[in-house]
Amino acid sequence: MTAPTHDWPAFIRDNTKLIAPPLVPEIRLHLAEESLPIWHKTEEELGEMNVPPPYWAFAWAGGQAVSRYILDNPALVAGKRVLDLGAGAGLAAIAAAKAGAVDVLATDIDTISLAAATLNAEANAVVIATTADDLLAAPPRPFDVVVVGDLFYERALAGSVIAFIDGALKLGALILIGDPQRSYFPRDRFEKLAEYRVPVTRELEDSEIKLTAVWKAT
Repeated sequence: MTAPTHDWPAFIRDNTKLIAPPLVPEIRLHLAEESLPIWHKTEEELGEMNVPPPYWAFAWAGGQAVSRYILDNPALVAGKRVLDLGAGAGLAAIAAAKAGAVDVLATDIDTISLAAATLNAEANAVVIATTADDLLAAPPRPFDVVVVGDLFYERALAGSVIAFIDGALKLGALILIGDPQRSYFPRDRFEKLAEYRVPVTRELEDSEIKLTAVWKAT
C-alpha cells in the first residue's frame, strides 16, 4: 500500500502565523500561538495518536539565544559552512544565512520540521538546504560551524549530541550551543559566551522568562 502524502507546507500555513521571536525580531517564523491545537491537528492530519510534540512550531529559548548571538557576531559564520543540528523551525539556520554563511544545512528527523524550516527560510529571503538524515547516527561530516539549540532535554539524545560534538571538534568545527541548562546539559563541558533573558510561553516552559546562555564547546 502506498503511504499517504501530506501537503505539509499548506498545513503549516493554515495552522500557524508569521511571528517574530522576541529575542530575534529580524526573523519571522511560521509559529503556533498555542501548543495543544497544533498538536491535535498534526495527529488528525497523520491519522495517528501519540505523535511527538510539534517542536517545529515554537521558537525555543536555546534557539533564540544562539540565533541572537550569531546575528550579533556575523564574522563567526560569514563565508562558512554551517550545520543547524536538530533545526526545528530553522531559526538558527536562517540566522546563519542572514549573517553571511555560504552554505547552511538544517537537519531534523521530523519531516514536518524540515517543511517548516524551508517555508521560514523563504519568508526571510534566504536559502538553506535541509536533510532528514539522522546525522547523529553517523560520524560527523566536515562543517566549519555546528549550531546546537535545545537538544539536552532527554538523556539518550544528549549522549548522542555530545558524541557528535566531540567528533565535530576533532574535525576543527566551531560548536555554538544555545541552552537554558536543561535536564541533561553537561555544565562542565562548555565555555559560556553570552547570556540572555529570553521571553517564552508559560504553556511550554516553567517561567515567562528563561535565562539562557550561548556556549562554546572546547
